[in-house]
Amino acid sequence: MEVLEVQEQEVVWERPKFVEDHRVRMRIGAKGRFVVPAAMREALGITDGDMLDLVVVDGELRIATMRERLRQAQESVRKYVPAGVSLADELSTERREAAKHE
Repeated sequence: MEVLEVQEQEVVWERPKFVEDHRVRMRIGAKGRFVVPAAMREALGITDGDMLDLVVVDGELRIATMRERLRQAQESVRKYVPAGVSLADELSTERREAAKHE
């Protein structure tokens, strides 16, 4: 009898593809507030309660969701991890080994 292994699919959020260039001009309101237009929020996948990461780069304010920052970090690390290697499994193994020696 042949046993089939079920492989878990890695779920990775993908940035939505822009159909058009989103650009708007606005004035800053009281206490430095501004509203990100609905079309831009939708294009970036921003929903109510999302945590945002804001950074100033070369005089520009860049806004990204933490989900996008995580995707970027995963993409950066992925090129250093050989195919078929699970960093989570390796970390678990290392922690089990360390626990044996405590």
